[in-house]
Amino acid sequence: MTEQDFVLKSHPKNVDQGSITYRSPSNIALVKYWGKKENQIPENPSISFTLDACATTTTLAFKKLDKKSNKFSFDLLFEGKRKDDFKPKIETFFERIELYLPFLKAYSFTIETSNSFPHSSGIASSASGMSALALCLMAIEQQLNPDISDKYFNQKASFLARLGSGSACRSIEGSLMQWGHHKGVPDSSDLYGVIYPFEVHEVFKNYHDTILLVDKGQKQVSSTVGHDLMHGHPFAKKRFDQAHENLTKLKNVFATGNLKSFIEIVESEALTLHAMMMTSQPYFILMKPKTLEIINKIWAFRKETGSNICFTLDAGANVHVLYPEKEKEEVYQFIKKELVVYCENGQYICDRIGFGARKL
Repeated sequence: MTEQDFVLKSHPKNVDQGSITYRSPSNIALVKYWGKKENQIPENPSISFTLDACATTTTLAFKKLDKKSNKFSFDLLFEGKRKDDFKPKIETFFERIELYLPFLKAYSFTIETSNSFPHSSGIASSASGMSALALCLMAIEQQLNPDISDKYFNQKASFLARLGSGSACRSIEGSLMQWGHHKGVPDSSDLYGVIYPFEVHEVFKNYHDTILLVDKGQKQVSSTVGHDLMHGHPFAKKRFDQAHENLTKLKNVFATGNLKSFIEIVESEALTLHAMMMTSQPYFILMKPKTLEIINKIWAFRKETGSNICFTLDAGANVHVLYPEKEKEEVYQFIKKELVVYCENGQYICDRIGFGARKL
């Protein structure tokens, strides 16, 4: 598929008004995407677990205008209140996708959105939020052109979501999603996410993710700025090569259920992401002292008990604690006893693997 395959050239039906609601989850990358080219194209492939509990619910109400406008017409409500400071991001998103959805200026929209996790919790809502909105817009296209296939619907929704937030393209489906071309993965694409096509051992099909909220404040550095720091980074090429190599290694890991190798790759990826930030110009340290305390506690617990607990990180201080279903009771007791003390106000979120967005 190319960009041109996603351009809506004509449609057999007209739709005057309606309302659509989607619930779309967040995701957590195992192999990290860090660094992008123009038009939200990733510098390296990534793979993620789709989550379940951390999700955004978006309702898109639309009404056809008497005549097509020369600007986008929309109102935005977040958890029931007008949120005008979110509007520039939506405006930019609409500008990026108008070529592919030329009906955007023919309607006025009301976007009502809410998150299942606390706002300003330090959990990125761009992936869940942009994917939910992209799915609502695709539902309008489907009403205008009912003949589109489910496969095309999901591919284009992922393609559109990517133009709002890169990682959002991995939230449409689940449970393991890859985004970015990799020579060893058929049909992998820089344009949209795909369901991981190879064998996946049972142990990875019901994994848990407990998210420890170490720092709920605003991100120290925006994702856009962080990705831009990879341009000219002295270690960038090696990092991009490493991501390809780790995806290759994961094929055997996922097939055999080799948890030791899974842990090594996932934790190395998390620390590499932060190492790239610490060695950029300007440089940032996004982990907090409590982040390091948690990591050391996890390592000690693993060594002491033989548990398959591990951690991963996004571009911030919060810690995602990953562990298989069969160890959930033991690990959860450890989290409550040893790790929650490092969370801001004792807050954490229990999540697990999910299977993508759904229409409500």
